[in-house]
Amino acid sequence: MRKKPELLVPASSLEVLKTAVVFGADAVYIGGEAFGLRAKAKNFTMEEMAQGIAFAHARGVRVHVTANILAHNGDLEGARRYFQELKELAPDALIIADPGMFMLAREICPEIDIHISTQANNTNYMTYQFWYNQGAKRVVCARELSLREIKEIRENMPDEMEMESFIHGAMCISYSGRCLLSNYFTGRDANHGACTHPCRWKYAVVEETRPGEYLPVYENERGTYIFNSKDLCMIEHIPELMDAGIDSFKIEGRMKTALYVAAVARTYRRAIDDYLISEEKYKSNMDWYRAEIAKCTYRQFTTGFYFGRPDENTQIYNESTYVNEYTYLGIVGSLTPAPDEGFETASGAAAHMCARIEQRNKFCVGDEIEIMKPDGTNVPVRVLAMYDEQGQAVESCPHSKQVIDVRLSQTPDVYDILRSKAEDTKEKA
Repeated sequence: MRKKPELLVPASSLEVLKTAVVFGADAVYIGGEAFGLRAKAKNFTMEEMAQGIAFAHARGVRVHVTANILAHNGDLEGARRYFQELKELAPDALIIADPGMFMLAREICPEIDIHISTQANNTNYMTYQFWYNQGAKRVVCARELSLREIKEIRENMPDEMEMESFIHGAMCISYSGRCLLSNYFTGRDANHGACTHPCRWKYAVVEETRPGEYLPVYENERGTYIFNSKDLCMIEHIPELMDAGIDSFKIEGRMKTALYVAAVARTYRRAIDDYLISEEKYKSNMDWYRAEIAKCTYRQFTTGFYFGRPDENTQIYNESTYVNEYTYLGIVGSLTPAPDEGFETASGAAAHMCARIEQRNKFCVGDEIEIMKPDGTNVPVRVLAMYDEQGQAVESCPHSKQVIDVRLSQTPDVYDILRSKAEDTKEKA
């Protein structure tokens, strides 16, 4: 019998955590307001973290908390206080890269599992054995490993130790994320969570004796983005990932929207579950996986290092944009009684309930949109009416994060996501 891998999904906020849980995650990873490597993400206050852990645990989902900065002396006392607070919240694991942070966590909250971050550059089985001997429960593979190398590591590490590996999301151009360009150019330290993503910028060459004379670097007539990697996607290679012995399939994206997280989580959830039923079922649904994963925001796809070293085909040289096929409208937070205005659904029944959402992008009465459900169903619906917080009918919702009640031709469920087909499928990174 095949061992079921954990599907580990990122969450930037309490809203996104709930989405990840509902849409199929076995575990979520989140960051507090300090000591994680996504300082620009919204992240969690301690109160929100407590709520998120309670929500996830009530549904049998684990929560891992990042503390994976590479610490300086001035970070250590704050980290000590942070671990003491986390001890009270009791997450399932801490994600740590720095040995000093590891020692603090072991001292303060030894009952919480420690997972060694990909930032620790874990590329050989002796490293895994070292961390096991220190008391780590899990090690996250460096992104530079092939499946062959991962399988060899699995064969040479203790059976009870777990292995986690990224299977989807943005690829960092620097070695396992240890980037110095951001700090050099802007003073914002990627290893403290403040990366400005200079790998996505467009570069030119300057000859030493001719300062100020910028020579364009051309791959073609549109220019080149020499550090701009395609995004990792392994949806077509679930069998190989499981054969390699990976215990946890990790999705990158702690700065992504709820729409992105929902789409990726439910697609991989279905792919994993289908493969555990049979390889034939998995293969027969491949077109659905491909179609759904392409509805996420992405920069074209690559398999990274899994099948050998990346070449020129894994880079995007001519632009720095995302493909964005769908626009995120909001999550159904609750259902509210609708004013009786005589609207009817396609089946002839009255639409008696409204979906209350905190709007993320503008849409209008009369628009054709889509309800995205956790079970993989996409339901096309029409916007019949919408009402502001005072209960007044409005024709559109132009203000971001405006709370509105939306009457649709079919009533959605709480935690369903509303989305619409994007008019412009590309947006700047």
